[in-house]
Amino acid sequence: MPCDLILVLDAQSPREVGPVLRQLQGTVRWVKVGLEMFTACGPDCVREIAGLGFNVFLDLKLHDIPNTVAKAVESCAKLPIGMLTLHTCGGREMMQWAVKAQQQHKPDLLLLGVTVLTSMSAAGLAETGPADSPEKQVVRLGRLAADSGLRGLVCSPLEIAPLRAVLPPGVALVTPGIRPRDAKADDQTRIMTPAEAARAGATYIVVGRPIFKAPDPAAAARAILAELGSV
Repeated sequence: MPCDLILVLDAQSPREVGPVLRQLQGTVRWVKVGLEMFTACGPDCVREIAGLGFNVFLDLKLHDIPNTVAKAVESCAKLPIGMLTLHTCGGREMMQWAVKAQQQHKPDLLLLGVTVLTSMSAAGLAETGPADSPEKQVVRLGRLAADSGLRGLVCSPLEIAPLRAVLPPGVALVTPGIRPRDAKADDQTRIMTPAEAARAGATYIVVGRPIFKAPDPAAAARAILAELGSV
C-alpha cells in the first residue's frame, strides 16, 4: 500500500501559513489542523483550509466520558474533515461510542486512535503509570482500539512493525515523528526517515517543520513524496 504525506500546520491561524499552503497546492493532499489552530480560530479554520482544496486531518485527541466524546464526534462530523483523533487510553466503551457516532453521522470519516505520544520517552511513560515499554503499551492500546472498531491509529514509526504484526491489514497507521535524514529531531524522540517509515508499513507520515522551515517548502515536500514513491 502506498504511503502518503500529511503536512502539519503549526500555527494559530490559516493566514499565518497561507503563503506556504498556496505554494503546496497540487503537491500536498492532506494537512493536519491541531489544537493550537482549532482553539484559536475554531471550526472556521477547518472550512477555510478545506476550501483551498486540501483534505483535513483534525487532530483534537478527544478524551472524555463516552457520551461526551460521541457528541464531540457528531459535532466534528459536520465539518469538512477526513480524519479525527481520539485517545485510546479513554478505554473500550469510549471508543465504541465514538465509532457508533462516526458511523451514524460521517461514515467515510477515519477515526484515529492515539496510543503513546511520540514526545514521550520510556521514562516519561513510566511516570504516568504503565511499567511496560512504549512499544508494548502501543501494541496493547492498538489491539484495544481495533477491537473497539477503530480503523486507524496514530503511533511512532518505531511501533509500526509491532502493530502490523498483530493488527488486521486494513488498519491505517499514521506516523508523526518523521524527519528527513538531515533535519533536526526537535521535540520528537522516537523518529524515522520517510522511507524507513514507509518500508515499515506506514499508511501516512506526518511532517511539519522540515517543510515549513525549508527555504523552498514545495521542493522539500516534493523530495519527501519522491522518497515515499521510491519505496
